[in-house]
Amino acid sequence: MTSREGDDVYVCICRAVTDGQIQAAVDDGAASVGDLRRMLGVGGQCGRCARAAKTCLAAALAEQTCRTGFGPAGDGADDARLPAPA
Repeated sequence: MTSREGDDVYVCICRAVTDGQIQAAVDDGAASVGDLRRMLGVGGQCGRCARAAKTCLAAALAEQTCRTGFGPAGDGADDARLPAPA
């Protein structure tokens, strides 16, 4: 659901948050809708954007995983790939 740069789509009208801003928040460590609420205010006003924000978040996390080969920090999904401590 994320768009190409310059073609951002508003996800939250109340807070004027775009899908591009959600992608940037994911790049800065957001991994949940709660993180987006804290970082961008998404869903904190009327709440109508919550479903779209969740969809954008999932797409941004998937894109990040494709780019980096790793999921969001702290989710434990990538721990099996890390070498065991000495």
